[in-house]
Amino acid sequence: MGQEPDAGAGTTQEPDARNDELQQLTEENLALRNRALAHPTVSAAQGILKERYRLPGLQAAFDLLRGTSQTYNIRLHTLADAVIRIPGPEPRSVAWFPGRARTGAPPLPGITLARDAGPAVPQGAVLSAVLERVLDITETDMGNVQLAERQLLRLDKHQGLSRRFTDFFAFVDHAETSCSQAAQARQQVTVRDVETATVFDERSRQVILHAGSRACHSVPLLDEQGILRGVISSHHARPLTAGLTQSQLEALRTASAAVGQWLSWHRRTVVLDALEHLHRTARRTP
Repeated sequence: MGQEPDAGAGTTQEPDARNDELQQLTEENLALRNRALAHPTVSAAQGILKERYRLPGLQAAFDLLRGTSQTYNIRLHTLADAVIRIPGPEPRSVAWFPGRARTGAPPLPGITLARDAGPAVPQGAVLSAVLERVLDITETDMGNVQLAERQLLRLDKHQGLSRRFTDFFAFVDHAETSCSQAAQARQQVTVRDVETATVFDERSRQVILHAGSRACHSVPLLDEQGILRGVISSHHARPLTAGLTQSQLEALRTASAAVGQWLSWHRRTVVLDALEHLHRTARRTP
């Protein structure tokens, strides 16, 4: 008699293949979602600039945005958001913000900037430095910084987190996360055990657990007027059995308040400088 075929032969890889296919579809859907959330801001800014300066096309408007963002070391999305959010210059005005008073950057107590940051410290350097400071305070090596833009939290800096995590939380537009609840409540949210906390929807929970995070702190970045500028979160590999000490809480308050005020200054100073440059450049465009 011939040998009976192994019932499992040729099928042991099928579950893995299905999982790989599902993972690929999930990644593609996330990429599509992220593009759908990011594109409208840039696209709307292109349209505004094309009409305002009578540019030859949308590509010319995009080139204007991109060139200005590179000159002033500002993310394209941030600059596009400012073009949409801030009223345009008066018709035929040489300056967008005539008579604007410019102030120096506020201090950043306890936050150590990189040595190569230079005198005109870019926003990215400040966000990297505050993330390092918060991870040091909370004694972990995983965390992220999100900026508040157009009713969204946009991921800007991260450390120690997986690609799946950063893709999933590239934009947060729903309430079932600790960062969004910290943003809404304007106060710190601590999750001692991600696996059992009710703050998360199930998909967010699984992505966070997959990244190796079992607990997190989310702290809002508020400016001097209490306006939300972003959220910074630390992630921890084990559930927390105790809360932060008073000295840790005070250090977090100091760091988050300083960066919230710095982000406010950056918006009303450096971002406006960039818009002024954009305006002058566009007026010279044939």
